[in-house]
Amino acid sequence: MNVFLTGATGKIGSRFVPRLLQHGHNVKAMIRDASKASTFQQLGVEIIEGDLLQTESLATALQGIDVVVHLAAQFRGVDEATAKLSNFDASIALARATLDAEVPRFVFASTNLVYGSGAGARNRPNREEDELRPEFPYPQTKAAAEEALLRLHHEKGLGLRILRFGFVYGEHDPHVTEFLPIMSKWNLAKRLHMVHHADVSQALLLAACMHGIDGHIYNVADDSITVEELFRLHGLTDNHLSDAVQQEFNPWDMIVDTTRIREELNYRPIYPSFYSARDAGAL
Repeated sequence: MNVFLTGATGKIGSRFVPRLLQHGHNVKAMIRDASKASTFQQLGVEIIEGDLLQTESLATALQGIDVVVHLAAQFRGVDEATAKLSNFDASIALARATLDAEVPRFVFASTNLVYGSGAGARNRPNREEDELRPEFPYPQTKAAAEEALLRLHHEKGLGLRILRFGFVYGEHDPHVTEFLPIMSKWNLAKRLHMVHHADVSQALLLAACMHGIDGHIYNVADDSITVEELFRLHGLTDNHLSDAVQQEFNPWDMIVDTTRIREELNYRPIYPSFYSARDAGAL
């Protein structure tokens, strides 16, 4: 399979590329600074230096490609204009170029944050068909991109597959430790769905290879964990925890239903919990 990848040097992409190569796929990656991809070049990845908004370079780059996997995004720490440019404008430009080049499949990496904290008022885990109520620029631009991409699917035939990832962690990614100060403001009983990098890659591969799922959206997550457990697993003691905030919270916030990806793609988490990843030395 010939794969065109964005975000190859990011947290997800840098761990996904080696797995693509291990499965024997040919990888072409577009990045802004080729000097950051020398290791990938040595492994046989074809590096294209460029910007997704420079659409003239995409026409040639997408020739002969079987699937586009779009991971590039701006997460926290950027203003609304930057988030829109990176997460919405660039995504739609790439999708239109994908259509023009007649690439059959387009995988879009999104987030379960698109549901918003108020979505749990349904008194159940969030499902793919639920109304989206994102609350800050990152998920807002992702939700807007999803809507526009779905229009391109329905109106132009874009071979779209959307993956909404839980909280990504593992393989020396500092994401959890970086986020602990924010979680310290949450109720200790709050649960959140996480997903290990190995399972992110598993889901991406399944979505990239599977036929007959155009237009489908999938939640991707493990079996969930409480904030209290995460604190303890990172060495915080009872004394630290006694000072934690105990405000009311929505028990379904950041909790998703993964029935669809299990039934349609036969997805089963390699690491169904943070504990299993820890015990396997995969953190």
